[in-house]
Amino acid sequence: MYTRAALERCIGQSVGQSRWFTIHQHRINAFANVTEDHQFIHIDAEKAASGPFGATIAHGFLTLSLLSAMLFDGGPQIEGEVMGVNYGMNKVRFLSPVRVGSRVRGNFTLHDVQTRENALDTILDVTVEIEGQTKPALVVEWITRHYFGET
Repeated sequence: MYTRAALERCIGQSVGQSRWFTIHQHRINAFANVTEDHQFIHIDAEKAASGPFGATIAHGFLTLSLLSAMLFDGGPQIEGEVMGVNYGMNKVRFLSPVRVGSRVRGNFTLHDVQTRENALDTILDVTVEIEGQTKPALVVEWITRHYFGET
Protein backbone atom coordinates (compact mmCIF):
# COMPACT_ATOMS: atom_id res chain seq x y z
CA MET A 1 0.00 0.00 0.00
CA TYR A 2 1.45 3.36 -1.05
CA THR A 3 0.68 6.81 0.24
CA ARG A 4 0.43 9.40 -2.52
CA ALA A 5 3.76 10.91 -1.46
CA ALA A 6 5.49 7.52 -1.38
CA LEU A 7 4.10 6.65 -4.79
CA GLU A 8 5.46 9.86 -6.31
CA ARG A 9 8.94 8.89 -5.07
CA CYS A 10 8.68 5.63 -7.06
CA ILE A 11 8.67 7.16 -10.54
CA GLY A 12 10.90 5.04 -12.74
CA GLN A 13 10.73 2.05 -10.40
CA SER A 14 8.91 -1.27 -10.41
CA VAL A 15 5.71 -1.00 -8.38
CA GLY A 16 4.30 -4.48 -8.81
CA GLN A 17 4.01 -7.79 -10.59
CA SER A 18 0.94 -9.98 -10.99
CA ARG A 19 0.58 -13.71 -10.61
CA TRP A 20 0.66 -15.91 -13.70
CA PHE A 21 -2.57 -16.20 -15.73
CA THR A 22 -3.02 -19.31 -17.88
CA ILE A 23 -4.48 -18.79 -21.34
CA HIS A 24 -6.72 -21.82 -21.84
CA GLN A 25 -8.68 -22.41 -25.03
CA HIS A 26 -11.98 -21.93 -23.21
CA ARG A 27 -10.86 -18.40 -22.25
CA ILE A 28 -9.93 -17.64 -25.87
CA ASN A 29 -13.25 -19.06 -27.12
CA ALA A 30 -15.25 -17.04 -24.60
CA PHE A 31 -13.43 -13.87 -25.65
CA ALA A 32 -14.07 -14.69 -29.31
CA ASN A 33 -17.78 -15.05 -28.58
CA VAL A 34 -18.01 -11.79 -26.63
CA THR A 35 -16.10 -9.77 -29.23
CA GLU A 36 -17.40 -11.67 -32.28
CA ASP A 37 -13.81 -12.21 -33.46
CA HIS A 38 -13.84 -15.82 -34.59
CA GLN A 39 -10.73 -15.79 -36.77
CA PHE A 40 -9.36 -19.35 -37.13
CA ILE A 41 -6.03 -18.51 -35.49
CA HIS A 42 -7.95 -18.13 -32.22
CA ILE A 43 -10.60 -20.85 -32.27
CA ASP A 44 -9.77 -23.60 -34.80
CA ALA A 45 -6.99 -25.73 -33.31
CA GLU A 46 -6.59 -27.95 -36.38
CA LYS A 47 -6.37 -25.13 -38.91
CA ALA A 48 -4.24 -22.95 -36.58
CA ALA A 49 -1.75 -25.82 -36.12
CA SER A 50 -0.75 -25.50 -39.77
CA GLY A 51 -0.66 -21.69 -39.62
CA PRO A 52 2.18 -19.31 -38.77
CA PHE A 53 1.91 -19.77 -34.97
CA GLY A 54 1.62 -23.58 -34.85
CA ALA A 55 -1.37 -23.45 -32.47
CA THR A 56 -4.28 -21.25 -31.57
CA ILE A 57 -3.31 -17.93 -30.03
CA ALA A 58 -5.03 -15.47 -27.72
CA HIS A 59 -6.46 -12.33 -29.21
CA GLY A 60 -4.13 -9.40 -28.57
CA PHE A 61 -7.09 -7.59 -27.04
CA LEU A 62 -7.71 -10.55 -24.71
CA THR A 63 -4.20 -10.24 -23.36
CA LEU A 64 -4.66 -6.48 -23.07
CA SER A 65 -7.98 -6.89 -21.28
CA LEU A 66 -6.34 -9.06 -18.62
CA LEU A 67 -4.45 -5.96 -17.44
CA SER A 68 -7.29 -5.07 -15.07
CA ALA A 69 -7.04 -8.45 -13.33
CA MET A 70 -3.25 -8.20 -13.32
CA LEU A 71 -3.38 -4.73 -11.76
CA PHE A 72 -5.82 -5.85 -9.04
CA ASP A 73 -3.60 -8.84 -8.36
CA GLY A 74 -0.16 -7.26 -8.21
CA GLY A 75 -0.26 -3.58 -9.05
CA PRO A 76 0.24 -0.65 -6.71
CA GLN A 77 -2.52 0.04 -4.19
CA ILE A 78 -2.90 3.64 -3.02
CA GLU A 79 -3.94 4.53 0.49
CA GLY A 80 -7.39 6.13 0.60
CA GLU A 81 -8.36 5.14 -2.94
CA VAL A 82 -12.05 4.31 -3.27
CA MET A 83 -12.18 3.69 -7.00
CA GLY A 84 -9.96 3.50 -10.05
CA VAL A 85 -10.97 3.78 -13.69
CA ASN A 86 -9.21 3.28 -16.98
CA TYR A 87 -8.36 6.68 -18.41
CA GLY A 88 -6.51 5.55 -21.50
CA MET A 89 -3.54 3.87 -23.07
CA ASN A 90 -0.59 5.09 -25.05
CA LYS A 91 1.88 3.20 -27.19
CA VAL A 92 0.23 -0.22 -27.15
CA ARG A 93 2.34 -2.80 -28.97
CA PHE A 94 1.60 -6.52 -29.40
CA LEU A 95 5.07 -8.04 -29.67
CA SER A 96 4.60 -11.81 -29.43
CA PRO A 97 1.68 -14.18 -29.94
CA VAL A 98 0.35 -15.86 -26.80
CA ARG A 99 -0.15 -19.52 -27.68
CA VAL A 100 -2.90 -21.54 -26.04
CA GLY A 101 -1.70 -23.00 -22.74
CA SER A 102 0.81 -20.21 -22.14
CA ARG A 103 1.02 -18.29 -18.90
CA VAL A 104 1.31 -14.51 -18.82
CA ARG A 105 1.86 -11.95 -16.07
CA GLY A 106 2.01 -8.19 -15.80
CA ASN A 107 4.98 -6.15 -14.62
CA PHE A 108 4.28 -2.55 -13.60
CA THR A 109 6.76 0.33 -13.58
CA LEU A 110 5.59 3.77 -12.53
CA HIS A 111 6.16 6.22 -15.38
CA ASP A 112 4.50 9.30 -13.90
CA VAL A 113 1.97 10.58 -11.38
CA GLN A 114 -0.30 13.55 -12.09
CA THR A 115 -2.46 15.16 -9.43
CA ARG A 116 -6.05 16.05 -10.33
CA GLU A 117 -8.86 17.53 -8.27
CA ASN A 118 -9.85 14.72 -5.86
CA ALA A 119 -8.02 12.27 -8.12
CA LEU A 120 -4.61 11.04 -9.11
CA ASP A 121 -3.54 9.74 -12.49
CA THR A 122 -0.88 7.06 -12.58
CA ILE A 123 0.90 6.30 -15.80
CA LEU A 124 2.29 2.79 -15.72
CA ASP A 125 4.70 1.20 -18.15
CA VAL A 126 3.34 -2.31 -18.34
CA THR A 127 5.06 -5.33 -19.81
CA VAL A 128 3.10 -8.56 -20.14
CA GLU A 129 5.60 -11.37 -20.21
CA ILE A 130 5.05 -14.90 -21.45
CA GLU A 131 6.50 -17.56 -19.19
CA GLY A 132 9.67 -19.05 -20.69
CA GLN A 133 10.03 -16.44 -23.44
CA THR A 134 12.33 -13.45 -23.63
CA LYS A 135 10.09 -11.33 -25.87
CA PRO A 136 6.95 -10.04 -24.11
CA ALA A 137 3.39 -10.46 -25.33
CA LEU A 138 2.77 -6.73 -25.16
CA VAL A 139 3.97 -3.42 -23.80
CA VAL A 140 1.74 -0.47 -23.04
CA GLU A 141 1.72 2.86 -21.28
CA TRP A 142 -1.47 2.71 -19.20
CA ILE A 143 -3.21 5.64 -17.52
CA THR A 144 -5.43 4.96 -14.53
CA ARG A 145 -7.41 7.63 -12.68
CA HIS A 146 -7.66 6.99 -8.94
CA TYR A 147 -10.40 8.65 -6.86
CA PHE A 148 -10.23 9.35 -3.13
CA GLY A 149 -12.84 10.09 -0.50
CA GLU A 150 -16.35 8.69 -0.47
CA THR A 151 -18.00 7.10 -3.50
